[in-house]
Amino acid sequence: MAPLGDPAPDAPHDIAALPQLPPQRPPRHPLLVPVTGIFILLTIQALVFASVFLIPVTTAILGYFILNAPRRGLERIGIPAPVAAAIFTLSIAAVLFVGGMLLSDPIYEFVTDIPTLLEQVVAALTGPGGPFEAFAVAADATDEALEQAGAVEPMQVQVVDNAGLAASVAAIAPALLGQIVFAMCLLFFLVASGDLFIQKAVQVADRFENKKQTVRMIRMIETRLGNYLGAITLINIGLGAAIGLGMWWWNMPSPWLIGLMATVFNFVPFVGAVAGASIAAVIAFVSFLDLWAALGVFATYYALTAFEGQFVTPSLVGQRLRLNVTMVFLSVAFFAWIWSIMGMVVAVPMLIVVKVVCDSIPRLRKVGLFLGDAEGFLPEKERPA
Repeated sequence: MAPLGDPAPDAPHDIAALPQLPPQRPPRHPLLVPVTGIFILLTIQALVFASVFLIPVTTAILGYFILNAPRRGLERIGIPAPVAAAIFTLSIAAVLFVGGMLLSDPIYEFVTDIPTLLEQVVAALTGPGGPFEAFAVAADATDEALEQAGAVEPMQVQVVDNAGLAASVAAIAPALLGQIVFAMCLLFFLVASGDLFIQKAVQVADRFENKKQTVRMIRMIETRLGNYLGAITLINIGLGAAIGLGMWWWNMPSPWLIGLMATVFNFVPFVGAVAGASIAAVIAFVSFLDLWAALGVFATYYALTAFEGQFVTPSLVGQRLRLNVTMVFLSVAFFAWIWSIMGMVVAVPMLIVVKVVCDSIPRLRKVGLFLGDAEGFLPEKERPA
């Protein structure tokens, strides 16, 4: 029998030999969920409230990531960053200026003619021989019967002096021009600073591994955005040329303008194709006064965009960038809600940035996998086969 106070013969003499329990996670703070929800709501409200400032800032930052690789290429041949920044910004400004000068008159005429076009469409649909003539006759008969029965009281109409849609567009033009100038100036300073932004981001990181991961994340953002924008621009130019030829085959007025509209609209996923096809169908209906011709123009436009979206873009972009289509749709809807049209344009680039950031942070890799393919940052053993 072992003496009192001595350990049992079969008891371990080394405390390290005892089985180690897994570390216990600290209890979650009860206010974590409500505070996080309040933070998200305040962030969304801030994005909406400061949209006039954040839209050009976001555009300039995305442009900086896209132009970093060309800027480094120019530096390798002896062109300094400020000169490269001036070349880029002046080229973009020249394209915007020339495009604005060439398209200002057609766009202004189209905008001012929108009420007339709608009236013509309604008149053609509900007039004699129109497909909705019976509904119009029934509506007129109902109004006449109500007036004879005395059920409809005279309505007081007040004439309001309003210049119409064209005046509204002209009213927002100065603010839009100011945002463009601000974005161009900020883009110039960002590109002219060279790799200063990257250096500061690296200095913020504590450990060497974090510094290396930060550089890799920024380079991945530049590569993904550059590949996406370059491929999508070439695809949209080809799509615009194909749609222009299709509109010329339909004998549409100004087919080149419709093709250019298709090129610009296709930068907005989902919405751009439907909006462009609808506008082309309205123009066709007003020009030919034929519903079947309008449907044919709509089908031609949408079929070309559908072919591009289902076959051309996946074959050229799909190997470099695979995103969850549902998340792309939600991203476009969200940014359209907070930033209107410009939000729809920057929605996919912003989603790319968020995905790369999630891929680079181990705790957020599941979010990155949900947004799309994350092979660029996954360890070899975790990559999908």
